[in-house]
This record gives sequence, structure tokens and C-alpha cells, in this order.
Amino acid sequence: MRLGQAAITGAVADLRTAGQVPNPDVSLNLLAISPWSGYGSGSWKDKRGDNVLRLDQLIERGGKRDLRVRGAEARLDAARFELDDTARQQLRVLRHAYYNLRLAQEKQQLAEETANLYRKSADAGKLRQKAGDIAPVDLSRLQIDLARAETEARQALTERQQARQALAYLIGREREADILLASDSWPTLENRALSQSPLEQRPDLEAASRRLKAAEADRDLARAKKSRDVTFGMQYEHNLQNAPTNSYGFGVSMPLFIWHEYEGDIARAEADLDMARQQLELQQAQVLGQVAQARNALLSARDRYQRLEGGLLADAERVAKAAQFAYDKGAMGLMDLLDARRTLRQIQTEAASARADYAKALSDWQIQAEFRKIK
Repeated sequence: MRLGQAAITGAVADLRTAGQVPNPDVSLNLLAISPWSGYGSGSWKDKRGDNVLRLDQLIERGGKRDLRVRGAEARLDAARFELDDTARQQLRVLRHAYYNLRLAQEKQQLAEETANLYRKSADAGKLRQKAGDIAPVDLSRLQIDLARAETEARQALTERQQARQALAYLIGREREADILLASDSWPTLENRALSQSPLEQRPDLEAASRRLKAAEADRDLARAKKSRDVTFGMQYEHNLQNAPTNSYGFGVSMPLFIWHEYEGDIARAEADLDMARQQLELQQAQVLGQVAQARNALLSARDRYQRLEGGLLADAERVAKAAQFAYDKGAMGLMDLLDARRTLRQIQTEAASARADYAKALSDWQIQAEFRKIK
């Protein structure tokens, strides 16, 4: 963002420079100095010889100053739109980092709940093993799953800490990373119409369009060099060679196009204009691809979210509760209970990832296609 602000500051300075009239030139010439008689003493008015004071002003023709201003204005607009586009892209990165933290928090909570469940089961298993209700091998299986759950809980804590650091870096609060908490709820699932703003108004395309206008102004400025600039001059001459004489004069000068007529400058400007036009076309194609990709990703994430929240997660929870009840009543073996728990854990983790993917996909769609709504 700071680089974008610096670019705007430079573009403002270029615009100011482009509209300035060329400064006049002033010159003082000492002529007809005799090596035998010297130049004389006293002030310059008393010197023998010619003292010529001259003032020259360049007059630009062909609308060069207006063309420079037009190009500078277009570049300034492009710099501002590029800053807007940088903010748009940074918003996407920030939202992804936030949702990553939200997901890491949910995964850690699930991992801790699972570890606590296995911890209680292992404690209960020790009592039942002493009472002869379960075999020692079943207790070993419970302890193995407990160790696995505790390892996953530690890994989830590490992932949450990493997500905190990533988000803290983006918002400039690295020293407060340990207390960051993603407290907002997940975006609600809705079958929304995927409407989009006019893509030509996207900041990156607006910036490319302004760059094209600047290149057109530069091309016209190169062609305007064929219009000869004129330099007007006025002079005052003080002569003390024979008798004191003061005289005045004026002059006009212009370049002669003998060796070239700026063909190279014009050709270069034409090439830059063609490059700017191709860059705009390339960026338009990229934007269309980005929007299509964001749309497909959102539809896919929404379908996955609906499938999990629409019944699969609830079914897994019912199966796990039924398996626990059957195991407590002695109607189900330990391996079947552990399988039901693992399935529930997997579905819960997948559901959390689906919520995060949907949130990210929805954010990307808003940034890529509904960008006017997030300014």
C-alpha cells in the first residue's frame, strides 16, 4: 500500500511538471574585447566593447503541453486504480488468513473434545478391565487411540498458533498474536444469485485502460514534435567601442528538420501504444478467467457445504451416539465403537473445512465479481 501511495505522489508531481510553461533563458554576452586596449576599468557599463543582455522564451506549438497533461492525468488515474486493486487483493489475503484462523480454532476445539472423550473412555476402560468387563487388549486399543487423539490436539494447537501469526502479520499486530481470536461466525449458506458488477469497472482493468490512454497521449505527443517550436528573443546592447551607444533588438529561431523528423520517437511511441493495447486485452481475458474460476469454486464449495450440513454430519452424530449406547449395553464391540468415533471425527473435520472453503470462495467471488460492494 505504501508503494501505491508513493506512486500516486510521483504521478501528481509528474502532472504538475507536465503543465508547466518552459522557463525563459537569460544570457549576458561580452563582445568585441580588444587584446591591445584591454577591457577598461569601472563597472560593466563603463567597459569598452559590447555588452549584450538577452532574454529568450520557447513557445511550444502543436498542443504539446496539453498532450503532456493528458498523459500525466491518465497515469495519475492509473496509479489510483492500481492502489485500489492492491487494496482489493490485500483484502482477499486478509480474509483468507482470518478464515484460516477460524478453521484452526474449530479444529483445535474438535481435537480437544475428541482427546477428552478418549481420556474418559480410557479411564473407564481401566475400571472395567479391573472388573473383568473388557479384555486387556481392548484397553490397549483405547490407550492407543487416546495417544493418537492427544497428538492430533497438539498438532491442532500448532496450526492455530501459525494461523494467528499469519493474521497478526497482515494487520501489523505481531506482538499481540497470542491473543488474536476469530470470533465472527461462518457466512450463512444461501442459494444466492451470482450477479456481478460490470467487469470493465474493476480497478485493474480501469488502470490498464488509463495506461492505454496515456500511451495514446504519448503517441500524439511524439507526432506533435513535427510542429516546430519557436523561440522568441529580445536583447539590449550597450556599446562603448567608439561612442556610447545603446541599442535594442529581437530575434526568432526554430529548428530545421534536415537530418530527421523524429521518426524514431514516433515509432517507439506507436510500439508502446500497441503494447498497452495488448496488455489491456490480456488483462481482460485474465479477468474473465478469474471470474469464471471464482464462480465454479463457489458453486462447488456451496454444494459440498450443503451435502455435509444437510444430513451427513447429523447422520454421523446419530451413528456415534447409537454406537456408544450399544457399547455401554454390551451390544457392540469396541472396534465398532472406535470406527464410529473416527467416522464422526472425520465428518466433523470435513464439515469445518467445508465451512472455511465456502467462506473463502464466497469472499473470492465478491472480490472478483462483486467488487463494487466491498469498497
